[in-house]
Amino acid sequence: MSSEGHIQLVDHLFRHEAGKMVAVLAARFGLAHLQLAEDAVQDAFVQAGATWRFGQLPADPAAWLMRTAANRAIDLLRREGRWQRIQAGLSDSDTEAPPAHYHGQELADAQLQMIFACCHPALKPEDGIALTLKTVSGFSAAEIARALMSSEAALQKRLARARSFLREEGIRLEIPAGPALRTRLDRVYTVLYLLFNEGYHSTKADEPIRRDLCGEAMRCCKLLVEHPAVRQPAAFALLALMCFHAARFDARLTSDNELILLAGQDRTLWDQELIAVGRQYLNEASRGTELSRYHLEAAIAAEHCAAPRFNDTCWPRLLVLYDHLAAMCPTPAVRLARAVVLAETGDIAGAIGYVLATEGIETLLRTQYLFPAILGDLYKRLSETVKARALLEQACALTPSPAERHLLQAKLETLRN
Repeated sequence: MSSEGHIQLVDHLFRHEAGKMVAVLAARFGLAHLQLAEDAVQDAFVQAGATWRFGQLPADPAAWLMRTAANRAIDLLRREGRWQRIQAGLSDSDTEAPPAHYHGQELADAQLQMIFACCHPALKPEDGIALTLKTVSGFSAAEIARALMSSEAALQKRLARARSFLREEGIRLEIPAGPALRTRLDRVYTVLYLLFNEGYHSTKADEPIRRDLCGEAMRCCKLLVEHPAVRQPAAFALLALMCFHAARFDARLTSDNELILLAGQDRTLWDQELIAVGRQYLNEASRGTELSRYHLEAAIAAEHCAAPRFNDTCWPRLLVLYDHLAAMCPTPAVRLARAVVLAETGDIAGAIGYVLATEGIETLLRTQYLFPAILGDLYKRLSETVKARALLEQACALTPSPAERHLLQAKLETLRN
């Protein structure tokens, strides 16, 4: 393998394995050593980058990284004089799995444990969510900032604030059990939702859809709906939403990894079995009186899946669902999605006005590519070419995704022609 190939392999494994490795090490050595676990994992990847390029590629690179990170964590603990105090509680088999003695009110999955532990109620919600995404997923600051519609500078402040608060207040990140699990559920749902979204809208040039992230989010969500202590309607609704979106994976990309918008997708490629599973989960979510944002978003996704063709979509019904969602959760992203549906009902001018009335729209247009991208497309549909071109060019400059950029450039080309 070439030197460039080794670099690509290390980068691929970091994206796919780093979060799991941190979770396993934290489960093994204790959540009090979370920062040490992150450092050990980082050092393992640095060592891989330095040694694999000289032809020393192991037979199982992922297992090599896990062993190296575990050994590095032990070295760091010994250096700090903490290894002897925790060694008695460990065995050689602990390296690749958390202890298996959890009872029915606890969580036995290392990664899900980490999510619950990092979603500490003492942290501000936005700080805790940012810390969780950084710790569990291995996301870069740029990826987390994009997921939270924030700037990298603001995101770094959130992470620093969260770590500082935990340290100064002497708060230990511990795995909750029983009733304590439920107090963290809302934040856990948000983390899994953002984890899936980052996979669905990946910025990686070689992976416009990161199925591993989506699959991990779905796996963790499935564990929630199967766990007696946290089996809630919102979890079923969130899993249904993920199923509906994942069912469209094969229709979202061309053979050249270019994105295909909903209107142009071959719906015969949609996974009807997964759509049926999503409907089952949505039916389960309807038990009880709770109505969450995930219920509404899953109902919206189900409506799209029910239409055999794009032109058969019932836009008025979708608009009613978005009205409820915007009333419950009036975020800029929800408002933007509602505007798209409003335009499909024929009120394009109203959709533009609705987007422009979003709080902080000037900043959003300068920093979040999706806002100028959609607004530019709306102006394009009204034949306001000058405004459309300026906004689409702005979106092109902002998006970190090569696949999204290519899509925007194609729209710009139609304007030039």
